[in-house]
Amino acid sequence: MDDRALARTLARMATEIVERANGTEGLVLVGIQRRGVELASRIRGLVGQSEGATIPWGKLDITLYRDDLQTVGPRPVVGETSLPDLDGKTVAIVDDVLYTGRTVRAALDECSDFGRPRRILLCVLIDRGGRELPIQADIVGKKVTAGPGDRVDVLVSELDGRDAVELVRA
Repeated sequence: MDDRALARTLARMATEIVERANGTEGLVLVGIQRRGVELASRIRGLVGQSEGATIPWGKLDITLYRDDLQTVGPRPVVGETSLPDLDGKTVAIVDDVLYTGRTVRAALDECSDFGRPRRILLCVLIDRGGRELPIQADIVGKKVTAGPGDRVDVLVSELDGRDAVELVRA
């Protein structure tokens, strides 16, 4: 995907989030660190433009909730988690790539420590398949077929200087 395709995909995803949440009342966006945060911020802006609403949002770092934390090393780098009130809200968790499902499982565990949402929607830019857990996205920007050794790199201008999605074959 180039920058234009990425922008079109995010616009469609923003519309789908509002439709699935039955509007913007009680909607909260939560981006998973790293690139999910930037994607959630952009979606928030798109929803704001189209709906005239300011959507609360936050960021989630799932490092300490990983099921493989012991293999990461003695001093894992932990990013920021900052969330608005989640109780009774429709929470749209935004991530860049859905692969095994383990990151999403960790995000669900962490969200439950911060409140009890009414509903959680999973929104991913890329679904590359290869699940190890029974996790499925509600809103998918694009599905790609990638093998176990392949990489799907999501680049965002805020961090990488350009917008793109690249499939790197093993």
